Amino acid sequence: QFLKQINEAFIYTYSEVLLNMGLAFIAGLVISWVYKTTHKGLSYSQTFILTIVFVTVIVSMVIMVIGNNLARAFALVGALSIIRFRTVVKDTKDTAYIFWGLAAGLAAGTSNYFITIFGSAIIGIIAIILHVTNFGTLYKSEFILRFISKSGKGDEHSKVLEKYAKSSSLLHLEPTGDGEAVRISLDVVMKPKISSEELVAELNKIEGISDVLLIASKSDVDY
Repeated sequence: QFLKQINEAFIYTYSEVLLNMGLAFIAGLVISWVYKTTHKGLSYSQTFILTIVFVTVIVSMVIMVIGNNLARAFALVGALSIIRFRTVVKDTKDTAYIFWGLAAGLAAGTSNYFITIFGSAIIGIIAIILHVTNFGTLYKSEFILRFISKSGKGDEHSKVLEKYAKSSSLLHLEPTGDGEAVRISLDVVMKPKISSEELVAELNKIEGISDVLLIASKSDVDY
């Protein structure tokens, strides 16, 4: 009798199916919006946004098909194992959003509406807080400044930095191959209401300084 009850499929009504898949679709849209809002870097992909929505809805549909039928569950596992995903995830954070979509789809498919709504809301708030606070970043500055200065020219760039930058600290100092110049990397925090273009233009005016490069360091930066 126990095995018979386990193998019996749970039947969803039409209204429950529409409600579960509709809620999964909304949850997928919310997850994709949070991802789009908090995304950093150059690896943004529209197809990944669509994938999050599709995964959330499809998982809710799959879990409704399975219900509480063990035989059907094992059959679906075998069928889905045929699929091979070879897409390389460029950002490890993207994996968390895929898991978020899976969890929301599972919750919606099993009619756990409270978990779907409030669970997604809590995770979304956490993601936005981490994005706003720039949590986990190594450098709290705005820019990494790099330039080449000829030897014997002193520190004329320091006067320019005092004028445009709130603070600056040396990150890297390396002599060039010819030994006539040094490559300098600085951690720079700009003063309010001063554009970075003004700093770059002022440095380019100094004789002996070349290859001025300003890199935004609000995300991952290799200098």
